[in-house]
Amino acid sequence: QVQLVESGGGLVQAGGSLRLSCAASASIFRYKAMGWARQAPGKQRELVATLTSGGRTNYADSVKGRFTISRDNAKNTVYLQMNSLKPEDTAVYYCNAESFSSSLGPYWGQGTQVTVSS
Repeated sequence: QVQLVESGGGLVQAGGSLRLSCAASASIFRYKAMGWARQAPGKQRELVATLTSGGRTNYADSVKGRFTISRDNAKNTVYLQMNSLKPEDTAVYYCNAESFSSSLGPYWGQGTQVTVSS
């Protein structure tokens, strides 16, 4: 089972930027996809960005053009660069890893808080 540790959250003004990091305890190539999801108070968890082992990316419409997911294979780390942040981006952001096996995972980190002030 992989351990995922997020960092980089914080308080930022609207229009600002943050970069989240997700450090994995195992090689990220072992997983079908790595992703970022967020959950705002009173709302369901929403997947906002994914990066497959083959390098394909996918984004939720709400963040397209503003967020970028990337990885550093040598560091087993996945990043989420968030630009032009809006108050509605305020949420706890979670890193996840999707296994090639449907009987395993998905695995989640503990989350990092992002707060965007207006």
